[in-house]
Amino acid sequence: MEKPPDYPHFCRISVQILLLTILMGCKQGPPQGNIPVSLTQAFADGNFSRVAQIADSISIHSDNLVLIRKSDSIAEIASRISIEFSVPEKEIFAQLNARGISWTIEDLVRWEKYNMLESRVIDGEKYYFKRAASNLKLLLGHISRQNSPDTVTGPDAFDLFRMDHIQEIIAASDGSGGLVCPREIVMDYRIALPAGTVPEGETVRCWLPYPRENHAFQEIVAFNPSGLSEPVISPAAALHRTIYTEKKAGRDEPLDFSCTMGIRTYARYFDLRNLAILPYDKKSELYRRYTAQQPPHIRFTERIHDLSDEVVGGAEEPFEVVRRIFYWINANIPWTGALEYSVMPDITEYVLDNMRGDCGMKTLLFMTLARYNGIPVRWQSGWMLHPGEVNLHDWCEVYYEGAGWVPLDISFGLMPSDDIQVREFYISGMDSYRFIVNDDIMAPLFPEKTHFRSEPYDFQRGELEWSGGNLYFNRWRYRMEVTIQ
Repeated sequence: MEKPPDYPHFCRISVQILLLTILMGCKQGPPQGNIPVSLTQAFADGNFSRVAQIADSISIHSDNLVLIRKSDSIAEIASRISIEFSVPEKEIFAQLNARGISWTIEDLVRWEKYNMLESRVIDGEKYYFKRAASNLKLLLGHISRQNSPDTVTGPDAFDLFRMDHIQEIIAASDGSGGLVCPREIVMDYRIALPAGTVPEGETVRCWLPYPRENHAFQEIVAFNPSGLSEPVISPAAALHRTIYTEKKAGRDEPLDFSCTMGIRTYARYFDLRNLAILPYDKKSELYRRYTAQQPPHIRFTERIHDLSDEVVGGAEEPFEVVRRIFYWINANIPWTGALEYSVMPDITEYVLDNMRGDCGMKTLLFMTLARYNGIPVRWQSGWMLHPGEVNLHDWCEVYYEGAGWVPLDISFGLMPSDDIQVREFYISGMDSYRFIVNDDIMAPLFPEKTHFRSEPYDFQRGELEWSGGNLYFNRWRYRMEVTIQ
């Protein structure tokens, strides 16, 4: 069992960082108007009913629009946390039993001490994260494998599919990152807003994901906006790529936003052991930009300094630094279901507090450690489109002088293979089944949203709002149907 965290975990949320999140998540004027201490204190105490009351009172009695929006956003975050922590204490036992997890009261005390069974006190009652039971099963499996490293478990079906594809890629590649193994992929994407969600006659603003065009390994070959009204595609330079459209709500009909996109994608593989990697030009704009901090989630804290000393040691050659970080995260940070990113004030700190995370959370930790060590790295995200495994996904690219931008997927990790090229493929290679929407975190949408975004850092599912505010993820449904030709 790992030792308890030495740093405050998520329950001691930083209101200051939360406010920074809110200011970055919506379009508004300069930060004028102080938020009442009573509101921030109620939020910090988990008194979310009181948060809603204070925010409503400010909305009614204040004429300061910026203060109203800030207060409403804090109330919105409180509401989102309540959605995430929605399992009453009396129900968690049944969920553990349903997943075949044997437990005693002593087990529960220990799991909660280590925050393996994640909970919060909201309005005086304990609630568990909606994925707490499934995450606990994943964590117990990870601990079991760590305690019994000689236990042999065979690759699953997805591992086998990826390893077959990786062997195809390596066989077709000369190791220099050339484009190989093309796939023609058609995506039918739909957002559905139930009837009655907003009043009749109100305009709903919608942003849907659209392919980035600045990469040779992703080509747009078709676009049919038949389910959209006067769609506006964001400029090619937009780092969060969108299709924007509007529709008026009817009385009894749901609002449907849908389109079809066709892309041609390619795989690539860099054999970095056999490529000439040059010293970085540390005065270049690229180097300065992609080795910089990006608060609130990429920060060079004392904790990162100490972890870097432990993980990287005396390594200086860029690929070796990257390998050591990759191996450490692969071994120590298992994949688990994540809280919505908008309710985590510092995702990298959360990962280190709890020693777990999903694809984007692990990627942010990797990026922080790499940039701290002077390795340029940039975010990339969108969707994974593997047969039977279509889902939102985040990864990144590492820049090597002489080789260029090299893909890396820390969440896909090391493959269960004795062939070192196959095993380490995702340190310097990418498969053909990617839909790239974003090349950075915290980039603005086009046009900008008026209200606080459902996801202020990434953009994959879409965003909706109306004059009355943001329409959060729980208010609508999305669907991606993929055909690989």
